[in-house]
Amino acid sequence: MVKKPDNFCGTLDNILSKPKRLRDANQLAKYIVDLTTGDETEPEMSPKAKAGQLGGLKGGKARAAKLSPERRKEIAEKAAEKRWAKSSNSKMDKS
Repeated sequence: MVKKPDNFCGTLDNILSKPKRLRDANQLAKYIVDLTTGDETEPEMSPKAKAGQLGGLKGGKARAAKLSPERRKEIAEKAAEKRWAKSSNSKMDKS
């Protein structure tokens, strides 16, 4: 059984799957030492999380393979316009 840190938050699934980030440097240091010495192990991913990660790794390549070159170009141009709009707006705010 994996010992969980005292500072968990979230739903039951979150509580069982991932610890809340340790804020105190000393707690974090102890946690890292425990992990490296084998006193404590990191919780394993649930089957749902593993499937989601696997799908996420495949998703972008599969989507790109299905799109036509023209459609990919449209998407890229739209994204570039959004990026440029963000950077020009932030420059105007600073002036």
